[in-house]
Amino acid sequence: MEGLIGKKIGMTQVFDKDGKRVCVTVIEVGPCPVVQMKTLEKDGYVAAQLGFGEQKKQRLTKAVAGHQEKTGGLADKKVRTLKEFAPEAGEEVKVGDVLTVKNFEGVKYVDVTGVTKGRGFAGVIRRYGFAGGNMTHGGHSKRRTGGLAARDLPGWIEKGKKMPGHMGDVSRKNTNLEVIQVRPEDNALLVKGSVPGARNGLVFVWKSLKNNVIAYKAKKGAK
Repeated sequence: MEGLIGKKIGMTQVFDKDGKRVCVTVIEVGPCPVVQMKTLEKDGYVAAQLGFGEQKKQRLTKAVAGHQEKTGGLADKKVRTLKEFAPEAGEEVKVGDVLTVKNFEGVKYVDVTGVTKGRGFAGVIRRYGFAGGNMTHGGHSKRRTGGLAARDLPGWIEKGKKMPGHMGDVSRKNTNLEVIQVRPEDNALLVKGSVPGARNGLVFVWKSLKNNVIAYKAKKGAK
């Protein structure tokens, strides 16, 4: 499977085989039951719809609860999150199978998508790192945005101008994160560096596409 659903636990530090300290993010990956299989004949593409996190039936809409019951494998326990992932070439997956963090054994790099922390309404200094104006000597533009639009043409603020506004709470992907450890007994994946989002935030972990392409090209060139 190209990826799985997980939850960010937090950051800690471990020691590698050389005794060097490495800062890592701990991600609880899976278990992810297969709720539905998308087929080429019926849906036009091939994918596996995975679930993550238990949820009470009364907290789900009737449509979502009925969809999960229709599969037959989730009649008792409902899942909170659904996400589709494409199976790898030659991989056979069926409804009711449960995928775990073992899916990433032997994988060197992963991409992690999460929602960043919401910071509320913020000015340009905090939001974009503007320098601001003089704090002394009679300066009256300390934390202001500065010039916004042309005086003549076009005569309005151009789209994309960096201005005060809502900061954070957006989807971000950190790519090429090195996998330090895979702990199947704890459903834990330890990756080097930071991951978007707060603790206990939902994340999607993918096998790094960029490094797979680079490795494929290198292998093809060696031949």
